Amino acid sequence: MNKLLEWTGVITAITYSLLVAFNIGLEFIAFLLLLISAILIGMWSLKLKYRGIFFLQLFYALAGIIGMIRWFGTN
Repeated sequence: MNKLLEWTGVITAITYSLLVAFNIGLEFIAFLLLLISAILIGMWSLKLKYRGIFFLQLFYALAGIIGMIRWFGTN
């Protein structure tokens, strides 16, 4: 289960980064993937007691939420 959380979180983060970098109008989906990635990696880091990584994921989750809110405000 730990590997599934870790690698699913990594893949969603990579996909998020590429969607933002390509600038093809899928920003809302990208920020949703960032939120999902932060949740998955956050769960993984909590299970393994990586508190620094968990703390970082809280901010990534917040960034994903802010990005989705701002996307709705501009569209």
